[in-house]
Amino acid sequence: MIPDDSQSRYFTSNPTPKALSKHEALVREFVDYHVSTNPNTRIALVTSGGTTVPLENQTVRFIDNFSAGTRGATSAEYFLREGYAVIFLHRQYSLLPYSRHFSHSTNCFLDFMDESGDGEVVVRQEYQQKMRRVLEEYQYAKKNRLLLLLPFTTITEYLFELRSLATLLQPLDSRALFYLAAAVSDFFIPRERMNEHKIQSSEVENGKKSGDGKQLVVNLDPVPKFLTTLVSQWAPRGSMIVSFKLETDPSLLVSKAEQALEKYGHDLVIGNLLTTRKWEVVFVTKGGQERWVRVPKAKRSRSVSGIEELVGRAEKNKPSDEEVDLSGGEVHEGLEIESLIIPELAVLHQERINNGSQRA
Repeated sequence: MIPDDSQSRYFTSNPTPKALSKHEALVREFVDYHVSTNPNTRIALVTSGGTTVPLENQTVRFIDNFSAGTRGATSAEYFLREGYAVIFLHRQYSLLPYSRHFSHSTNCFLDFMDESGDGEVVVRQEYQQKMRRVLEEYQYAKKNRLLLLLPFTTITEYLFELRSLATLLQPLDSRALFYLAAAVSDFFIPRERMNEHKIQSSEVENGKKSGDGKQLVVNLDPVPKFLTTLVSQWAPRGSMIVSFKLETDPSLLVSKAEQALEKYGHDLVIGNLLTTRKWEVVFVTKGGQERWVRVPKAKRSRSVSGIEELVGRAEKNKPSDEEVDLSGGEVHEGLEIESLIIPELAVLHQERINNGSQRA
């Protein structure tokens, strides 16, 4: 497939990110190391966090979304547990694997520490076990060069990075897996229409009043859809590509995931509802039925934004009583749904590798 004009123009009309060449060198070295060390190494490219849409070239104001990178950071840890090496392409300052347990906690990080009788700083007793486990996993990943962290901020930086990194994974063939969990902006302002300097509050549309008062009117263009090009041109042939579909309407979730799968040619689309995303997702594959992954009632974590009564509502076929039983069960430390998602993906990916599957 040949990219349409809008895709070509996007890369030619936007400057190459300053950090791209450095990131390319790091990824090239990362891939070469693992291919030479273990020819059977599987590498997951995990994208995470939201992308900003700058309103000015010298950016002060920008459009953003709610994503903190929870899904991506959590999933990266479980990929590492499954024996993958992970390239973590993440929004700068969003959640990171391992540090996520403490950096964005409801507690200040200092609340996890205390001062001993002899004046030394120590981890408080109640956090010792968890912090030791997290530290051991982090040190193992660092020692064995299993995790590479690469930041981005804007939608343009993300797309440049994704294109370059996908091509650099070519030596892996089917052993590459793309886990596209980033919340990517759908709209942007073309560079030629963007203010060079900070938009002043005194400025109004065309210098005139709009209606009864001053308004800032922003015209956005749709971001060209690169997901099909990722499949047809950038990604290694035979690699597994997993993307996400987030919806707010339960009646649309499965059908929208099916449409995305058909449109972009990915191997798997994981659908999730905004209000139940921490407790359930649906796997949608080509020619296959929807397959739901759910955290059992008794192991669901509390969620300020979640609505537990909506669990099961998006399923086309009526789920069993056991799956949607919302009564009883003591809520304790929650089971992360990524701990269920990633092992299943790892099995599907290994089957693909063993069968020598090639994407049509």
